[in-house]
Amino acid sequence: MIALSLFIASFVAWFLSMLAGGGSPFILIPMISLLLGTQAVAPVITTGLLVGNAQRGVVFWHHIDWRVTAWYVPGATVGAVIGCYGLTQIHVEGLQLLLGLGLLAMVANYLLAPKESQFRVETWYFLPLALVNAIGSGLIGSTGPVMNPVYLSYGLEKEAMVATKAVNKVALHLVKLVAYAAFGSLSQEYLAYGLIIGLGAIPANWLGKQVLAKMSVQQFRQLVFAFVAISGVAMIWQQRHFFTVWMM
Repeated sequence: MIALSLFIASFVAWFLSMLAGGGSPFILIPMISLLLGTQAVAPVITTGLLVGNAQRGVVFWHHIDWRVTAWYVPGATVGAVIGCYGLTQIHVEGLQLLLGLGLLAMVANYLLAPKESQFRVETWYFLPLALVNAIGSGLIGSTGPVMNPVYLSYGLEKEAMVATKAVNKVALHLVKLVAYAAFGSLSQEYLAYGLIIGLGAIPANWLGKQVLAKMSVQQFRQLVFAFVAISGVAMIWQQRHFFTVWMM
């Protein structure tokens, strides 16, 4: 039953994430935590995301922007090792709260700032941004759609964004998986459940590709930022106990 539940949740998560440019972990992480416990979240989600993104990258191979990947991978590699090691040493309280607030700030900028004044991303920016993002990803398993507005500000739309983000995530999660194994956080059981999540992504990616092709660029952008906003609210809600502590 656990395997079937994870497969179904994975299919739904990957299909929706195709249309919104990512965000499958926000469906999968609560499911993994409920079925396997919080300690399983980081290694299981990493395994599943590695397989699912690898297949997604193959599906959209011709749309990948390799210049972005060339800057992203070095930063992600270093950041992933730091984050995965940190997971074995500390429990980071409040990181999701900060990420949630950051996501809502990105959405506000998109909605309120004049188009000509919105932040423009250069290719080399992906090196430091990938470093910071990978540290957070290693600590909590996934940072969700944090990088989505960055890809859009760089100029990647629809298939190009999905493809480039997928291949970048492959590099990130491959390093994380090796690091989790080296630091003793990856068991055979976690690996098996992660592979089930990856298998659920394969039909979802195929179906999502058909729907994505029929969407306009504007519809894609609207879905991306809608999901960024939902993810931000979800992150803040999960850390709502901090507000109780501060009020006391």
